[in-house]
Amino acid sequence: MRAVVARVTEASVTVDGEVVGAIGEPGLLVLLGIRTDDTEEQAATMARKLHELRILREERSCADTGAPLLVVSQFTLYGETRKGRRPSWLNAARGDIAEKLVDSVVSELRGRGARVATGSFGAMMSVHSVNDGPFTVLVEV
Repeated sequence: MRAVVARVTEASVTVDGEVVGAIGEPGLLVLLGIRTDDTEEQAATMARKLHELRILREERSCADTGAPLLVVSQFTLYGETRKGRRPSWLNAARGDIAEKLVDSVVSELRGRGARVATGSFGAMMSVHSVNDGPFTVLVEV
């Protein structure tokens, strides 16, 4: 499981001209990729890491501040580009598996008390964000 996590001042996801998820205050934008062999245990670990990651101002976390997270599924994080010019998606989980694990991460976050907005799994989404810093990290479990 892999996430590109950006500290943002705001972020939103639009599908067919309609905003489906947004955070209008400082928080984290999480682009979440699921690998073929990822598990529910990894989903719980990822949620904990995201919630407790100390990358907000003054080295604080969403758990510390109550800052929101916008979680967007992103299978392309497992695109393999070492050979050729066309990415291979062999390491990205199938949609049905990935959707279940993305939902698990979101549920785990909410179970920890986090405020979470989401995109629409499998939809063509436009993601808008205003990076703060910019400060972006890769989180893997």
